[in-house]
Amino acid sequence: MEACSSQGKFNVTTYNAVAVAIVTLQTFSGMWINAFIVSVLCVAWGKKRSFNSNEKILLFLGCSRFFYLCITWVFSFIENIYRFCKYVYPLYLFLLPIQDFFNISNVCVSAILSVFYCIKIANFRHTFFIYLKVRIDRIVPWQMLASVLVSLGYGIFVYKIIDEALCDNTNCTTLGHIWKYSIRIDQLFSMYILITGFVFAMAFSAVSFSVLLLLFSLWRHKCKMQTESGKNVSVDAHIKAMKSILSFFFIYTINFICLVLTLTYPMKNQEVVKFLIFFFQHSFPAVHSLILIFSNPKLEKTLLRTLTCMKCKICKR
Repeated sequence: MEACSSQGKFNVTTYNAVAVAIVTLQTFSGMWINAFIVSVLCVAWGKKRSFNSNEKILLFLGCSRFFYLCITWVFSFIENIYRFCKYVYPLYLFLLPIQDFFNISNVCVSAILSVFYCIKIANFRHTFFIYLKVRIDRIVPWQMLASVLVSLGYGIFVYKIIDEALCDNTNCTTLGHIWKYSIRIDQLFSMYILITGFVFAMAFSAVSFSVLLLLFSLWRHKCKMQTESGKNVSVDAHIKAMKSILSFFFIYTINFICLVLTLTYPMKNQEVVKFLIFFFQHSFPAVHSLILIFSNPKLEKTLLRTLTCMKCKICKR
């Protein structure tokens, strides 16, 4: 642990301190929001002893985002305050695969939730779509299991890359061995970028396709209701749903762009750009979870009731 020397411990600039303060506020807000979703769902399960498909996805999503934000904050704290600690071999080898596991889980389950809403809410008469609507509750557990397996395989692959990249290879003593070793590392990192890009692109494609289908269905249904009976409560509900879906798609697109930039944009000596990408990328779990809360009547009422109780307690003091 000599890497965590006193020089690395106290070499903190104003930029580092401000970055840690902003990321801490951002991270703990997101952790609180996702912990709230998980706690409300667990309390509901305690009352009725069952979860529907929507609640299963939200529970898994909330848990993965909570732990992802927790690991992300640890990384941010190390990189800005204890920079030399990130070169300690076991620390990086342990934390990064776990972070990537929860990151891929977050991306995949967000896509599953979008597809689930599309199939449940959209109204199309195609035979295959009707088949999916009937079978979706049975498909959801298998989708979640698949996302866990994909995330686990990805985490193991990241572990292998870091293990080979950071370990001291005693055989690399000659020029030929060093050259072969560097070629091997380059191949692994190229495969890492390819696999990561493929997973992100597949998730983004699923979200985009499901959002477009859902918006088209809601818009067509809204126009039909307006033609038949004029503006009513149901039309307002459809407009609210479309605004919620567009908000989600907007922030998901920003998140996808940030994920691509982390793979392709050269971050060396680009601290401000790196922080901005980091900030937008890690705002997604909190902002999307807030959208989910306000689009779910039960979660929204519970949140408003909780905030009202907290406000009353603070006023009494």
